[in-house]
Amino acid sequence: MVLQGTRRRAWRLTAGVLLAGGLAGCQTVNTTQGGAVGVERKQMMMVSSQEMEQAASQNYRQVLQKAASQGALDRNPAQVERVRTVAARLIPVTGVFRPDAPRWKWEVHVISSKELNAWCMAGGKIAFYSGIIEGLQLSDDEMAAVMGHEIAHALREHSREQASEQMVTNLGVNVLGAVLGVDSSGLGKLAQLGIGLPHSRAHETEADRMGVELAARAGYDPRAAIGLWQKMARAGGGQGPEWMSTHPSSQSRIEDLRVYAARVLPLYEQAATQHARPVK
Repeated sequence: MVLQGTRRRAWRLTAGVLLAGGLAGCQTVNTTQGGAVGVERKQMMMVSSQEMEQAASQNYRQVLQKAASQGALDRNPAQVERVRTVAARLIPVTGVFRPDAPRWKWEVHVISSKELNAWCMAGGKIAFYSGIIEGLQLSDDEMAAVMGHEIAHALREHSREQASEQMVTNLGVNVLGAVLGVDSSGLGKLAQLGIGLPHSRAHETEADRMGVELAARAGYDPRAAIGLWQKMARAGGGQGPEWMSTHPSSQSRIEDLRVYAARVLPLYEQAATQHARPVK
């Protein structure tokens, strides 16, 4: 019994040392300025921006090479021009959130695929899939909503934050499992439900809010994001409970977008005059 108690105390001490060592490598930052939508949440980072950008650039090259080998890269010149025109207006206004962002090495490509998908990797590597353009019959305003959302993920470095969070969570779960003498896989599932999924939903909400501001500042109607997600909800079919999902429910995000689209509407009205677009 004495030996067992000693072993338990030793494990607790080891656990404390391991967790302290892992947390010592963390830095708390806010990757962006708040903007009109007021995104001010602090973020915990263990992975460097340089590491994420290097990995993103490598992955992006691989995606493009695969698409090119399949004859699916930038196949439709009209779609490519539309997407790049929207990007050319969004990229300069990213400086509202990050002064360094307009100077990133941005790239924009269209991949022919039936997927309802688009993304922006760290450092400004954008891919739009023809499926989302054609399947949802996107207007330019809706395209700006999609692209603004994806750019916001890159500005906030959500991928870097998720990688950092996963490192800390894995360390904590493994140490706690060893201390308690239980299978760490069960603890990992609990951590995912209690930490990972809520944080992922927070990332999506941040990207929604920042995305409508980017669109508005670029002269695109931020209210189009509401119609976009209504289309996405219809295309996606039924959803499970929000608390078990990486994304907010369609209804939750539509209600939130109504509030934040209205908040940035004056920015759109001002920008629309510069781009000679009638305000609806």
